[in-house]
Amino acid sequence: MSGSGDGGRDGLATVLRAPVAARTWRELGFVLTGLPLSTLYFSLAVTGVALGAGLLVTFIGVPVLAGVLLLCRGFGHLERGRARVLLGMALADPAPVRAGGRGGAGAGAGKSGVLASMGALLKSGSAWRHVLYSVIHFPWAVFSFCLALTLWAWGWSSLLYPLWFWVFPAFTNQPGLQLFQNDDYSFYLDSPVAIAATCLAGLLITLATPWVVRALTSVDRVLIGGLLGRSRLDDRVRELESDRGVVVDTAAADLRRIERDLHDGAQARLVALAMDLGLAKEKLTEDPQGAAAMVDAAHGEVKVALQELRDLARGIHPAVLTDRGLDAALSSVASRCAVPVKVAVDLPGRPVAAIEGIAYFVVSELLQNVSKHAGARGAGVDVWKSGGRLLLQVSDDGRGGADPRGGSGLAGLAERLDAVDGVLLVDSEEGRGTVVTAELPWRA
Repeated sequence: MSGSGDGGRDGLATVLRAPVAARTWRELGFVLTGLPLSTLYFSLAVTGVALGAGLLVTFIGVPVLAGVLLLCRGFGHLERGRARVLLGMALADPAPVRAGGRGGAGAGAGKSGVLASMGALLKSGSAWRHVLYSVIHFPWAVFSFCLALTLWAWGWSSLLYPLWFWVFPAFTNQPGLQLFQNDDYSFYLDSPVAIAATCLAGLLITLATPWVVRALTSVDRVLIGGLLGRSRLDDRVRELESDRGVVVDTAAADLRRIERDLHDGAQARLVALAMDLGLAKEKLTEDPQGAAAMVDAAHGEVKVALQELRDLARGIHPAVLTDRGLDAALSSVASRCAVPVKVAVDLPGRPVAAIEGIAYFVVSELLQNVSKHAGARGAGVDVWKSGGRLLLQVSDDGRGGADPRGGSGLAGLAERLDAVDGVLLVDSEEGRGTVVTAELPWRA
């Protein structure tokens, strides 16, 4: 009960403080400055678009329209700044307009560059959204300005009426503020009851005005966010560019790993094998038994080198995955794990090869972590399809405490999954084991 009472007191205090709160004055400032700016935006945008459209029968209309679009993007920059300062909106600028083509050299290149820039502006959805904002925000700015200013002026003037009503009898020969006049009858706010009622009405209007202004600016937030910010397409392009960088870095790291494994493993072993065989050849006539022993040792080295090459090839893309799918490939990985692993794969078919390969790699890495770091007695791998997503879950009963934010291999797995619109979730409490769930697009 005390918590409910504290919440009620906090709410009442918020309502009473709202008329003098800094946020209210910032939002009111946004509404009041919006009308003159919006008038400017509307006038220039409508005039420029009409002029440009009318001149499209000649080539002059193209640069006029491009100039209007560029001007409206400048208006958008100013509006985002106003929203950032007065409304506290953290709004990213839209993507810059880039010309698609490249010109040649000299004056021709400059001319081609200007034409390409104008064409890019005319095809830019972001630029046209800025024009749309300049047009449709004007009537809303008029309505917001009139309503906010009227409520603010009436509220404060009525609330403070007891402090200034003396002006009427002192300077106008009227007993108070005249509300209306009907023939010979006039009603003035001059009695104590009328003055008190006016003050009370002013208090109510003053307390309500901040919330009305907040509702008005919420519409401005929607307009600015929807028309002047980054579009979903822009965000998607940025995400894909980032993911492409992750894919390139991951591929380069894999190539370096393969080169290192070949150089330090099979290649070094084969070089030593060639030297041993050369020595055995020299000893063949002088010491046949010694040469036979060296050949026998070389034979063992060949087997080791072949196993290393098989392991390396399996790490790149195992043949069993290509031939028999995830079920057989993951069962093969589980059989090499240091702890017993139960594998359950329930799939109606096979996803695309790229997704299948990433799923295999993720499970392999997670089972390696179980073998090296978990201290587990057992683990489990579950794979299933849900809707259009492929889900993998690797669990163990080890010590837990895995943290993907610590720059570990889990962070690398998360980046690799993110590059293909995948997700990695880690649930790992100390002493309670670890459950890692990966989600990938199916893309069959």
